Amino acid sequence: EVRLVESGGDSVQAGGSLRLSCVSYGLTFSSYSIAWIRQAPGKEFEWDATIGWFDKATTYADAVKGRFIISRDNSKNTAYLEMNALKTEDSAVYYCATAPDKNWRHPRSHRGQGTQVTVSS
Repeated sequence: EVRLVESGGDSVQAGGSLRLSCVSYGLTFSSYSIAWIRQAPGKEFEWDATIGWFDKATTYADAVKGRFIISRDNSKNTAYLEMNALKTEDSAVYYCATAPDKNWRHPRSHRGQGTQVTVSS
């Protein structure tokens, strides 16, 4: 069974930092690109960042570029999202997802249960 388990969400003040983790089970982690996405209440899913499986190339949404850093440690089957200079609008449930063809919406994508990030002013 494929599982992705996120952790590290918390309540922080604006300007603060958090580091989210995503541990995978039941898949060859090193063979998958990984994406971090978020969903705020009443809103659609929003993509934040992706890291490639082979070259570890990273791409970011404009809203988080320069503030968030995505990384991975294939030896630990874990991906990370370092979040800096957090804004109130970053408040959401954050999910990691496998991203076949670097597409987190891919029909064969898997997603975790999410971790809550709340940023207060």
